[in-house]
Amino acid sequence: MAELKLLNKHWVTGFEAAIQPVARFLINLRIHPHVITFSGLAISILAFDFFRLGRFFWGGVMVALSGLCDVLDGKLARETNRMSKFGALMDSTIDRYSEVIMFLGLAVYFRQTHVHIAYLIILAIAGSFMVSYTRARAEGLGIECKVGLMQRPERITYLALGSLVGSVFMTLGWTKTGTYVVLGSVWFIAIFANITVIQRVVHIRNELKKLNV
Repeated sequence: MAELKLLNKHWVTGFEAAIQPVARFLINLRIHPHVITFSGLAISILAFDFFRLGRFFWGGVMVALSGLCDVLDGKLARETNRMSKFGALMDSTIDRYSEVIMFLGLAVYFRQTHVHIAYLIILAIAGSFMVSYTRARAEGLGIECKVGLMQRPERITYLALGSLVGSVFMTLGWTKTGTYVVLGSVWFIAIFANITVIQRVVHIRNELKKLNV
């Protein structure tokens, strides 16, 4: 049975094809992948500030741009033969900081009106970190582990979409509906990120059984 995905593979393929000209442009400018990586971090800080102020449309745009940087730095590294173990470590580390920063922006905004948001943000961040950790731990055991419903592309996509759609409702005067859409996207990420952790643990266990370890 085909593995369930929260992002349509055709959308992913289309997105990768769409950004290829951007990648080629950056390569022609001789931009180092680390520049893109740190640009993504800087953009995530902008997302924090927009979320903190309740400007969800621009917060969502910044989340999307930060995710774009995450894709582009990998493309640049591969296509310019600049892939390295340290680069992979740096990219993964910056990604974690970026996600924490963006989620904290939402926590700051909602801290007065929605007390539970602190717990929700902790759950989302924990899921994000553990998804990354289980993959790293699996690879340390010699097992490939890219399974799961809510990996980083999904988290970035749903956070951006939730923020953008929520902002549209707010602009139309449906503030409460917009707020629920934003918070709903975070709940969705938090729940499915932790489900992904379980999926990966089960996958690793099954792979270890095959190896009789």
